[in-house]
Parts: sequence; structure tokens; C-alpha cells
Amino acid sequence: MRRTYRHALLALVAAAALQASLAHAATLLVGARIHTMDPAQPEADALAWDDAGRILAVGTAPALADRFPDARRIDVHGATVIPGLIDAHGHTLGLGMALLQADLVGANSKQEVIARLEKHAATLPPGAWLIGRGWDQNRWPDKHFPTAADLDAAFPDRPVFLERIDGHAAWVNSVAMKRALKPLDGDWQPDGGRIERAGGKATGVLVDRAVELVGKAIPPMDAAQKRHAYQVAFATLVSVGLTGVHDPGISLDDLRVLQDMADQGELPLRLYTMADGDHAALAWLCEHGAYAHPSGRLQMRALKLYMDGALGSRGAALLADYSDDPGNRGILVTDPDRYREIVARAHRCGLQVATHAIGDRGNRLVLDTYAAVLGKDATTTDHRWRVEHAQVVALDDIPRFAALHLIASMQPTHATSDMPWVEARLGPERIRGAYAWQRFIHAGVHIALGSDFPVEYPNPMLGLYAAITRQDLAGHPPGGWYPDQRLSREQALAGFTRDAAYAAFMEHEVGMLKAGMRADFLILPADPMTLAPRAIADLKPMSTWVDGKPVYRAP
Repeated sequence: MRRTYRHALLALVAAAALQASLAHAATLLVGARIHTMDPAQPEADALAWDDAGRILAVGTAPALADRFPDARRIDVHGATVIPGLIDAHGHTLGLGMALLQADLVGANSKQEVIARLEKHAATLPPGAWLIGRGWDQNRWPDKHFPTAADLDAAFPDRPVFLERIDGHAAWVNSVAMKRALKPLDGDWQPDGGRIERAGGKATGVLVDRAVELVGKAIPPMDAAQKRHAYQVAFATLVSVGLTGVHDPGISLDDLRVLQDMADQGELPLRLYTMADGDHAALAWLCEHGAYAHPSGRLQMRALKLYMDGALGSRGAALLADYSDDPGNRGILVTDPDRYREIVARAHRCGLQVATHAIGDRGNRLVLDTYAAVLGKDATTTDHRWRVEHAQVVALDDIPRFAALHLIASMQPTHATSDMPWVEARLGPERIRGAYAWQRFIHAGVHIALGSDFPVEYPNPMLGLYAAITRQDLAGHPPGGWYPDQRLSREQALAGFTRDAAYAAFMEHEVGMLKAGMRADFLILPADPMTLAPRAIADLKPMSTWVDGKPVYRAP
């Protein structure tokens, strides 16, 4: 009896010591309106976490103050706290490169593009490549593709390479075309791509895989340049409230740079990366298995593939002709038989597969391939395979996403950017399956939301605004574009938090504010769940927190 009592006393002493150490290690945030995104406890006004960045408790300020009397205390004086926002599809290195190159986003004419290029060229050494991104002929008065001649007068001696806003086409000048891997004139076309020509002569626009013919002539970035580009991108991402990004298409060399940055504590947010097709990163994953850095800031357990191109450059693969371009049904970037071989290899290696598919034919080919490769595993394994964009889908194919237990990774701002011209591409019937967010949800499909930056701006508040309004920033069209597909505020916020976490197998780590999970959150000056919709787009974080530490504070 005495021995039992002594053991119980020691246990009580140990428990008290543990509680005291927890109390001293805790930080307590109070004075907040907290949207936890936890269905079991949707709201709270206080949050406690330990020095390791794990949430200890969520609840009321008095209760948590009693539980952690010695905790460091942060009073946010009525601010709103939400889980850290996750962009389920964003190209981090591409963003960093775009921020360091000529910015052509929003240019309303070729003349404006040239003016921006001339300003940027003044910062470059003679003969260096002039690289930019963001042109969009749909914004210009004639809406036609540009030509090399449009660039040659201003840049007769310097090679110019300009990526289209969607990343699926390039506009180059004559100097750059002369450096192509092979002559661009003639009547041939590369597999998975298209060279725009007039009378057999290349005009200066390359679509999808044809971009590589000139792009591979550009001197590659070294590790130091990539590191700098990542640093520039990370600073932007945390400033807009992103604590996580799913980055589709990372090479093994890119991963090595990120691993070194993670080792040095230089990743301020979580990156869920995907290997870039059937290359070295896939081989490495198949040999070593899924990768996770000990910091919890870097993972690679997925493969990113491409099925088709993009709508803006008429490269998305459609089941019928483009309504505004008879005879054109888009481009299959990957041969379907080869695509199936790669998907089957990834399945054998136990990897998540994510495929870019924008057109209804592209999406159907992905669904058919997934169904064939998964077989009975489609309903018996927790594979969470993804379709990136799922932008134009035949109505009969939407329920197949649910039947195959797939995730539709979608981007709300694509709808509001494309709405001025996309119905002309697709016609009044096909448009019903385009950007059809509610149709997917009603079919029981998991959707994860993102931006596809740098195609769109990385600011997730723009994504929330677009998701709940389907309007541009000027409030057009009144009531929203196809308003029956608008998301509720709860659905939109879930898409950037817990649903995005689920798409990366991280739903027990992030996406909600709940005991045991990571203390990733934002402090906002106003509540996006009650704020006037237009004001959401202008909402800026006061601070961004990852693992319980601020990685960004507003000036």
C-alpha cells in the first residue's frame, strides 16, 4: 500500500512539474475573434501554443489564463485570427523569377509592353537576354498574338524572351529565334506544342512545348540565383498571409536548393512540392520514398504532370472545336500512352499524382487514365490524386472525380480573369462545366483553392473575394458571373485552409487551429467572414505566424 501511495505521489509531482513547464513554455494570445475552421469548435477568443510551435489549447481567455498562468501574453485588441492560408497551386521559383524580371502583367497594349521592356533593359548589361512575363493579348485592342517584328525595332541586337501570363506561350524576337535549338520555319510542329507561322515563317509566338525550343537556349540559373529568387518570393508570400504553398513541378536541383535553405532555417513557410514529371526528382523519390524535412517546412511526395495547354493561348485540349477558332481543338502536351506509363510508375512508387488539365478533353483523358491505373485502389486506398485546374469539364465527368476519390485543385481568380473572353472560346453550353465550383462540391468532390501564381497574383484575399463574388475588382458583372457557382465564405476559407491541407495529407498538422496542430495563423485587422465583400480584396495581414513565431509583420 505504501509503495502504491509513493508511486501515485511521484506521478502527481511529475504531472505538476510537466504542467508548470508547459505553462512557462506557453504563449497566450487573447483579445481576438478566432475562426478556427475546426467544425467541433468554430470560434474562440484565445489561443495558446508552446515554444515548439504546437497549439496547446483553443478556447476562452479566462479558461486559458487559468490553465497557463505564467504564459507570455499577446493581446491583439479585437483583431481577427484565422488559420494560416495555403495556396494549393503556386510556382514559387517562377514567382521569384517574375519579380526579378520585366513585369508585363496588366499591360493593355503592345506599346505598353515595349515601354516596360525598355525600362527594364536599361538595367541589363549589353547583349544579355531580356526576359519578362505576363503579356496577355486578350487585354489588347486587336486581341491577336504579337510577332517578333513588334519587338525587333526596339531590340535589334538583344535576345528577348517573354512568357505569356499563363506560362503556356512565349513571345520572342528575331535574335532569340536565331538561337533556337533548331530552325523554327517550315511546316513541322514539335510534339505537344505549336509554332505560330505565316507562310511557313515563324512569327515569334511559341505555344506549350514549342516554348522549349528557345527557352532552353537561355543560360540556366545557378543555385545561388535560384536561392535569391526563392528568397524574394518567400518575402512576398508571407506578406500576403500565406503560410503554405503546394508547388507543382520542382526539379531535383530545385529541391536541393530548398533542402539547403531548410537546413539553414531559411524557409519561412511550408512548401509541399511535386516532382517535375518523368525526370530526376521522380527517380529519386522512387528510390528513396517520400521526402519530408525534419523542420516540417519542406516535403515532396507527389508528381506533377501535364495533359494539355491553356485556354488563353487556345492550347487547352477540347472535345470539340474552339467556338472562336474552328478547326482547333487544342494541344495534348503529353502523349496519352506515355502519360499512362508515367502515372503507373508513380503509382508503383506510392506517390500522389497531380495532373494539369484545363480542357474537357484533357480532363477526360486524365480521368480515364487515373481510373485505369488505380483500378480497385480508386476506392480502397487513400491516394488523394489531384487534377490541377479542372477548369473546363464535361458535366457528365464531374461525378467521376468523386467516384475516383480525386481532389480538384482550382483557382478562383482564373474565373474572374478569364470571364471577359472565355465564353467566346467555349460557347454557351460548354461554359456550364467551366469554373464550376459548386457543381464539384455538390457532387461530393474535395476542392482545394489556390492562385497559380505568378499567372495570377499570389494574394489569397483576391482569391477569397473572387470565390464568393465571381466579380472583378470593379464589381462587374452585377451579382457575379454565373453566380450559382459562387462559394460561401465558409467554403472559400476552407478551400484555402483545411481543404488545402487535406490535399497535401497535412490535415492533422495545419489548416485548423486546434490543440496538437501547428500554430500557423494570421492576425487581421478586420473579419473576412463579416466584412463587405469588396473590402476583403484589400484586407492585409497585420502579421503572419508559422510554428508560433512571426514570419511577417506589417510595417
